[in-house]
Amino acid sequence: MLKRYKIIFKNGFVVDPVNHRNGRFDIAIVDGQIAAIAPEIDPTLADESFDLSGQYVVPGIIDPHIHASAWLGGQFAHKMLARAGVTTALDMSGPIDSVLDIAQKHGTGLSLASVQYVRPEHTVANSNPGSDEFRQLLTDTLRKGAIGFKLLGGHYPLTPEATARGIEVCYHHGAYVAFHAGTLATGSNIEGFHEAIELAHGYPLHIAHINSYCRGSVRPYRQETEEAISALEAHPNIVSESYLSPFNGTSGECKNGVPLSQVTVTCLERQGFAPTEKGLEDAIVSGWGQVNVESGGEIILAEGESALAYWKAHDTDTTISFRVNLPEPRINLATVKQADGKFVVGSISTDGGGIPRNVIVESGLALVRLGALSMSEFVIKTSHNPAKMLGLDNKGHLGIGADADITVLNLETQKPVMSMANGNMVMFKGFVCGHGTRFITTTEGEAHVRSKGLTPLVIDLNSRPFCKRD
Repeated sequence: MLKRYKIIFKNGFVVDPVNHRNGRFDIAIVDGQIAAIAPEIDPTLADESFDLSGQYVVPGIIDPHIHASAWLGGQFAHKMLARAGVTTALDMSGPIDSVLDIAQKHGTGLSLASVQYVRPEHTVANSNPGSDEFRQLLTDTLRKGAIGFKLLGGHYPLTPEATARGIEVCYHHGAYVAFHAGTLATGSNIEGFHEAIELAHGYPLHIAHINSYCRGSVRPYRQETEEAISALEAHPNIVSESYLSPFNGTSGECKNGVPLSQVTVTCLERQGFAPTEKGLEDAIVSGWGQVNVESGGEIILAEGESALAYWKAHDTDTTISFRVNLPEPRINLATVKQADGKFVVGSISTDGGGIPRNVIVESGLALVRLGALSMSEFVIKTSHNPAKMLGLDNKGHLGIGADADITVLNLETQKPVMSMANGNMVMFKGFVCGHGTRFITTTEGEAHVRSKGLTPLVIDLNSRPFCKRD
């Protein structure tokens, strides 16, 4: 008999709210796409079939905020994402050259996009770049394969005026622009978030990890959370995501005896440690600061003397995590809806990748089991909405002809069982079996992506709306 399909997934409980499917279906895959969905598909028509009885089958998990560069995330990011059931992700800082190199050497079959970081004395000359400098940076960034850039205000702030210029330049080119809120006038807090909305001047903007501005550093955290919700409802040009891990991630790098990142300074002061290199050393020994350490083919959080030795051996240039995310804002921001039933915060992210907090499935399914989200709502927040944010029409659903991006979930264990990206197996029962990377880029970056040995997934800046809020 002539084989019509590469793979058939049998007997899984399919949840695809875009196509109004919520029940037991078989799914057939060929040429990297969904070829058929029906209550029964003859398994003899495929080269291989998998019985998924008792498992949920959902569109591939899309994480709209991860880190997969040598600067943040490192070489194990792709493996850690694959184990977590992710099929597509947005690296949210770059640097783009490093993201491409790691994707080429350590890819696990995922689709990946990246934005380039804007950092004084690194990608721009100082904290007050003009429009021409931003335009040149954007041109170079797109040619290298990124889809836009990210303003790292909370860590390495620009002037408010320069921040506004950067957002406007991206808008006029149609490029993606993300912002970790904060400028030289504000910090990474609720005031910085309000300022970010003002500086956008109505242009589309992805304000990163809304939960990070609701930690109670300016006003009581409940008040900050309500302010953030109200502001997002009032400004549909702003999209955001929130993550469910209690840990943040920031740079542990110090120079002249002080941390370079303002977020690190804030985290130290929050717990009464001096905002100095010595204060960070004390925080690591005490367990407040946890060093991201390479161990056994992944990144783990370490504390105490061994973590301190690792940090010093790397001349302080490591990632540090602090338990600063309070549970109530995390849950509230992940579940809150507008009056029309749509989510105020469109997506669940991790800010993870190579930072060990890839808990979209683990924590998201905990909300499902609690009844705070339905399984369909989980899919909307972890696949459909982030696909729309990134302008990926062929992802985020399981319609005929869609990319065969699938994540299989066990609700009882709250773990991913299997995942597939672009019709190729990425992970099976915790074993990462995928390879390569499909890199999401533009026509400007296609040639450079190919030169790196990666497969480009080309999107059109002129026809696909970025930062679209649903």
